[in-house]
Amino acid sequence: MDEKTREDELLKRLEKIKMLENEVKERERALISSEKAKKQVLLRLAPSLWDQIASWAQDDFRSINSQIEYLLSEAVRGRGVEPHRFSDKKK
Repeated sequence: MDEKTREDELLKRLEKIKMLENEVKERERALISSEKAKKQVLLRLAPSLWDQIASWAQDDFRSINSQIEYLLSEAVRGRGVEPHRFSDKKK
């Protein structure tokens, strides 16, 4: 393989890497945007329940908010609906 051919192949690879990098950045922006679109709710809990959820969240290495979201997803899954079908987009 001559030097010019090798250089052309490397330039093609570099271009492909740049395209993939841009695609990843766009997906990150879309994910951040969808995360910001999550609904906010005010939730009143008994202090003892809050403490139990906080302890459980710490055991699972989650934030309290993530633990509550996990528990709600599990409850919905228990009703026969797959949480991965949840989306911020309305159909």
